[in-house]
Amino acid sequence: MDVLGVVIALVVLFGVGVLTMVVIGAVKAARAVAAKVEQHEANARRAVETATLKAKKYTKPGSQGQIAAVRLSLRTSLDGTRRVLEDGLTQDGQLAEALQLLTRLDAYAAELDGELRVLEREPDAGRVAAKLPELRERAERITHSAESMRWAAQDRMRRFADDELARLSEECASEAGALRHWDSGPVPSSSPAGPDPVRKGLSTGRQMSAEEVLGLAEPLTRLAQRLRKPSTGPSTGSSSAM
Repeated sequence: MDVLGVVIALVVLFGVGVLTMVVIGAVKAARAVAAKVEQHEANARRAVETATLKAKKYTKPGSQGQIAAVRLSLRTSLDGTRRVLEDGLTQDGQLAEALQLLTRLDAYAAELDGELRVLEREPDAGRVAAKLPELRERAERITHSAESMRWAAQDRMRRFADDELARLSEECASEAGALRHWDSGPVPSSSPAGPDPVRKGLSTGRQMSAEEVLGLAEPLTRLAQRLRKPSTGPSTGSSSAM
């Protein structure tokens, strides 16, 4: 009975553990789905607001159109900077600090956008005219800061790309030079190192005789010289006898 009770307890504990893990997984999945849904809703809401601001900028005269233009410029600048920094973060980790600064700028921009929303609903035209230059100046400061980071990140990525291209060009030129370097050493010959009489005659431009080619020129010359000498032995004896 004790063994059976232990087995039952283990089975119960195992079932409780599995059930707990299933519940935790379901909760995490639900939270992830909810976060994605909220993100999509926020993006859709922001897209609608951006389209509305564009319409107000060109259709609303006076201060309403000016406020819409300020809000649209602020939003466009921050969104463009965020896209550039997030795209370059995968290749350059130093852009993470710029993203943190942009997040702080987003906080100031959100606060300023709220003030501009309030000013849009302000019925007093005099107050709108008095507050709008101040809010526009703050928006220009935020926009300039965001644009400075965006332009610097773009220049940084372009410089890295140019340096990488220069190194690649040098490697390609080095490889091309190595491909053009082939072995042009002397071809081994089985003939002795002495001068070739045929090649010697050809190099001097004189036509060689058969004796020179066969190596008999000098022996034949000596034989001819001996034949040309007068014979002194028998001739002397015969003259004395007479």
